[in-house]
Amino acid sequence: MLTIGQLAAYAGVTVRAVRHYHQIGLLPEPERDASGYRRYGATAVVSLIKIRTLANSGVPLSQIGQMLEADASTFAEAVQRIDSHLREGIERLEISRKQIAQLAAGDSLVLPPEVVVFLDRLREIGVSERVVEGERDGWILVAARWPDSIREVMPGKLAELDDPQRVWLYRVLSELSESDADDHPRLEEVADLMAAGLAEQAHTSGEINPGDVAHDGLPFDLLDALAVEFDPRAERLLGLLRERGWVSWTRPERLAEPPG
Repeated sequence: MLTIGQLAAYAGVTVRAVRHYHQIGLLPEPERDASGYRRYGATAVVSLIKIRTLANSGVPLSQIGQMLEADASTFAEAVQRIDSHLREGIERLEISRKQIAQLAAGDSLVLPPEVVVFLDRLREIGVSERVVEGERDGWILVAARWPDSIREVMPGKLAELDDPQRVWLYRVLSELSESDADDHPRLEEVADLMAAGLAEQAHTSGEINPGDVAHDGLPFDLLDALAVEFDPRAERLLGLLRERGWVSWTRPERLAEPPG
């Protein structure tokens, strides 16, 4: 009755799809007629429409054959299982859509809102985008390790941006970020400003409780490593801070014996 092309057109699929269904055993392949052509009857059309409908509904091809041969109750159970899997897939896609939508917001993709507000404030006071990016990546490390402490920490961090000395520090860092000098003369100035800030921070409330992080030095090590990877001159700056008696810019902790 019908050629493979006519069959495919009637059922709304491609000839390639029909041949694939033949190959995997979903649709029986008829014998050739006296003219050497394969001819398909009405039953083949019905079967192909069923296959197309199930496939378009999300049923895996590996399960369609069993469903076509199943009785009513078994078919219904199979549909319920497939529906459940589809709903789970939809939920995963919705989560992915939300994450993709967050890409437009940039910083908010992996950071809590409190940190995003802080980063926006840095931009408002004129901090370079390169320094903001460094801050963002550092907060990603912090938020991943201590997600429950962010809300406690950020009010203090925002308050620091009302301090002219802290604003000046960020502006000097911005200037350094735009320079290629290996040993910039303002590194000493930055070290002095950081040391002063660490001294004040050591006695400021609102920071992460030292007891909570005393046995978790990995995030601090990663923050230091991130700074050096971000700008190799950070290694020199770390040395200057140690000369001033501080372990690192990431924690208000003095060296046991400051280098002489």
